Amino acid sequence: MLVIAGALPSQQTTPPATLTLPQAVENSLKNYPSIRVSQEQINAAGAAIQLARTAYLPKVDALAQVNRATRNNVFGLLLPQSVIPSMSGPVIGSNNFGSVWGSAIGGLVTWEPFDFGLRGANVAVANAARVQSEAAVKRTQFEVAVAAVDAYLSLVAAQETVRAAQAGVDRGDVVVKTITAQVNAQLRPGADQSRAEAEFAAARTQLIQAEQAIEVSRATLSQFIGIDPSRIAVVTGSLVRLPPEQVPPTLNTATNPVMVEQNAAVEQARAQLRALERSYFPRFYLQGTAYARGTGAETNGDRSVKRRRALRFDPRPLDPSKSPWISGLSGTGPSQHLTVRGASPPIRPCRCQPRAPRPNRRPHVIKRAWGTSTK
Repeated sequence: MLVIAGALPSQQTTPPATLTLPQAVENSLKNYPSIRVSQEQINAAGAAIQLARTAYLPKVDALAQVNRATRNNVFGLLLPQSVIPSMSGPVIGSNNFGSVWGSAIGGLVTWEPFDFGLRGANVAVANAARVQSEAAVKRTQFEVAVAAVDAYLSLVAAQETVRAAQAGVDRGDVVVKTITAQVNAQLRPGADQSRAEAEFAAARTQLIQAEQAIEVSRATLSQFIGIDPSRIAVVTGSLVRLPPEQVPPTLNTATNPVMVEQNAAVEQARAQLRALERSYFPRFYLQGTAYARGTGAETNGDRSVKRRRALRFDPRPLDPSKSPWISGLSGTGPSQHLTVRGASPPIRPCRCQPRAPRPNRRPHVIKRAWGTSTK
C-alpha cells in the first residue's frame, strides 16, 4: 500500500509543455474568449443579411377563429382602438343576452413590388455590418496576438533575470565567505563583512523578486494560451541574442487593423444614412385576401336554430359559407417628413440699411387740427 500511495503523485505529475513563440500566438488566437465572441458577431451579421433579404418575399398572414356572441348592434362610429371588437350586421333594435356561434377563416398576401431602393439599402446596411464585424475580429486577433507575444517575451526576460540574479547570489556567497575568512584572520575589518552580508542579502532579494516575476509572467501567458502555468516551458532560442540589423519597412497606416475597423464603421454609418434617406419615399403594397365567415343568426337577427331544441348542437354556424375575396394596391408614406423637408425655404442672410430718423410732425398735426396757420 505504501508503494502505491507513493506512486500516485508521480502518475499525476504532467511534464511541462515546450512552447515556442509561434505556438503561443496560435494557441492564443484559438482559445481566447474575445475572439470567439467576435466570430459569433460575424455569424449574427450574416443572419441579419438573410433577414434583410426576406423583405423581397411576399408576406402571408392567416387567421381562423370561432366565437359566441350576442347580436346587439347600434349605429355609430368608433375611433380606431384595440379594446372594443368590431361587429357586422344590421341593427335589429333589440337588446338581449341571447348569443349565437360564429366562425371566420381567411388569409392575406402582401407584396411590395417596388420600394425606391429601401430594401436594397437595408441589405447594404447588413453587409456593411458584416464587414465591420470581420474587421473587428481581425483587430481583436491582432491585439490578442500582440498581448500573447508580450507575455511570452516577458517570461523569457524574467527567466534571464533569474539567471542573472542567481549569478549575483552565487557571487555574493563567495564574497561573504572570503571576507569572513579574512575578518576571522584579522586581515580586514568587521565592517567589510557587514557590507558583504548586506550585499548578499540584497542579491537574494533580487532573486526572489525575479522568481516572482516568472510566476506572474506564466500566469499572464496562461490566460492567452489556455495551458496551466506550471506546465509552460518557453524556448528562448534566438530571442536572447541581438537580431541582425534590418531596414524597417515603411509604415502604412491604412493596413492597420484598427484603421481598417474604423473605416468599416464609417462605411456602415454611410449605408445607414442612405437607408434613412430612402425612408422618406412612399411605400406601395400589392395585397390580396380571401376569407369565409359563418354565423348562427339570420338577417333579421333571429337564431337559425330557433325551431330546434335548445340543447342540440347545430354545426351550420361553424361552417364558413360566405367566402368573398379582395385584391388591390395600397400605399403609405411619411407625409409629415415630406412637409418638413419641402415646406420651409432656406434661410438667407438679411441685408438691412439704417434709415434716417423721421422728423417730429406732432406740431404740424396739432395746428391743422385747430385750423391755425403755420406761418
